[in-house]
Parts: sequence; C-alpha cells; structure tokens
Amino acid sequence: MQDQLPDFRLGNVLATSFTATLTERRGNAVERIPTPQRLVDWLVVNGLAVGGCTTAQLEHARELREAIHTAATAIATQDALPATAIQIINDCSIQGRAAAILTLEGNRQWQLGTASVEDALSVIAADATSIISGERDGKLALCASPTCQAAFFDTSQSRTRKWCDMNTCGNRQKKARFTANHRKNGTTGDS
Repeated sequence: MQDQLPDFRLGNVLATSFTATLTERRGNAVERIPTPQRLVDWLVVNGLAVGGCTTAQLEHARELREAIHTAATAIATQDALPATAIQIINDCSIQGRAAAILTLEGNRQWQLGTASVEDALSVIAADATSIISGERDGKLALCASPTCQAAFFDTSQSRTRKWCDMNTCGNRQKKARFTANHRKNGTTGDS
C-alpha cells in the first residue's frame, strides 16, 4: 500500500501557494512535492499542465520555491531583498515561454509555449515578481504559527491577517490556546 501523500495547500496567489508546497518550515517540515509526478499534479491543479517532469526539473522548481520564500520573507520582515533569490526568480521568469490569454468568460489563463516545467515556472516567477514588487494590492506577511512561518499574501481589508490558512494554522493555534486556558483553570473542557 502506497503512503498517503499530503494534500496541497491551495490559495488565491500562485506564488505563495507554490511556497506552501513545503509547510511547517520551523517544525517537522512537510514536503508536498516529493516526486516529479507530485510537481506535475500541483501544476495541473493550478492551471499549468505540463507534459512531464524530471528529477532535475523538480530540483529547479524547489530552488525557485525557496527563492520566492526567501524574498517574500525579506519583504514581510522589511529586510533587504537577497540578490541570489532575486536572480533565481528573474532567471526562471526569463527562461520560460508562456502567455497570458483571455478566455471567453473574461478570465486570464496561462498558455504554456511548450507545456514544459520551465514554462510553468516562468509563470510562477512572474507572479512572485508582481507581489514582491508591490505591484498587486496586498501585503506579504508570515504566518504567526511558530512552526509554520509560511509566507502569504494578505489581501484582507485591514491587512492584519495572522495565519497562512485559518483552517490549519489558525485552528491549531486556537485549539492550543483553548487547551492551555482550560489547564490553567483546572478544567478539561469535557462535559
């Protein structure tokens, strides 16, 4: 029986959803794209279907993922952008052939030139560029969970969101607070 692979954490922002393919960065890290096929699966789910993926392309994708996370973290913590991370993002953006096309429903969709991993990574790098540069309306932030620290793009009206995902990190922190309060008060929370 094959081990169950972790679910993808999907968000509304492609670049930060891509960085979420490695979660719990400060705890027991969870790699959500452990194989080339899982990267292909993630790309398909995000509208970037490719013909296949090699181990070298997976490593290249992970390098881009970490560069985006490093740059997003620098912006969120108001540090200088690291030159190496920016170079990786720029190189990936330049290397692919992809075009934004308009659907009949009026939505933007990406068309990959050769349906290669490099084409898909160029789209992710371009998305990262738009959020890191401040071009899009929102704010880069880091998850308040001490084990997560994921970069996310906060588009809430107040720009004060604390968690990368309320259904995972937010609920986990609320449950931990609830349990700690009940222990402090000498109750178990059972009825």
